[in-house]
Amino acid sequence: METARLTPDQLDTQASLLHDTQAWQQIVTGWERSAPEPGLPAPGLSHAAPSLPPADWRDLLSVPVDELIDESLRAMPVAPPRERRLPGRLGAVLPERLHAWRRIGQPDVRPSTHLGYARQILTEWGWQNTPYRLRNARGARCVCGAMLTAHRLGYGSLDTVDRAGAWLITELRSQGWTGLIGPWNRQPGRTASDALALLDATIRRASLAGH
Repeated sequence: METARLTPDQLDTQASLLHDTQAWQQIVTGWERSAPEPGLPAPGLSHAAPSLPPADWRDLLSVPVDELIDESLRAMPVAPPRERRLPGRLGAVLPERLHAWRRIGQPDVRPSTHLGYARQILTEWGWQNTPYRLRNARGARCVCGAMLTAHRLGYGSLDTVDRAGAWLITELRSQGWTGLIGPWNRQPGRTASDALALLDATIRRASLAGH
C-alpha cells in the first residue's frame, strides 16, 4: 500500500521541481489560450445579401464541437467526491502513520479536490506556521502538512500531492512570491486567513484547467 514518508519541506522541494519543468509550464499556460476568433468576412461582400441557411447547425460554430465541449468541461467546477468526514479532534493529534489504513480502497482524486480536503483540514484542525514542523502539539497543520495529512486520510495519491503542490506554487508565482510554499507559510505576519485564501485561489485555478 502506498504510504507517504515525505516531510513538508521535501514535498515543497518536489513540487517546485515539478513546477519548473517544461511540461508543467505547458500545462499551466496552455489552458488559458482562448479559441481563435472567427474570421472576418471577405471584402466586397454585401452585408444586405441574404445568407443561405447552413446545412447543419455545426456550420454556425467557429471552432470544432469537441473543442467547445472540452472548454466547457474545464470551466465547470469539479464535482466533489463522496463526502467523508475528517476524524475528530483526537484524529488531529494522532501520529500520521495511524491514519494510513484510511487509504485502503480509496480512488485517486484531482489536485483541486485534494486541495479542497487540505483546506478542510486547516479549517477544522487549525493552521500553524512553526518552522519545519508538519503540525504543532494541538494538531494544527502548515499548508504542506495539511496536504500530506489529506493524502494519509485517503484523498489523493503521492503524485496528486506533487501536482497539487505545483499548482500552489503556480498560484504563488502569479501573486509575485518567488520562493517555496514553506517560507510563504512561515512569513512573519502570515495568518490562517491568508492560507485559506491561497488554497481557494489555487483550487479555482486548478479546477478551471481541468485539474
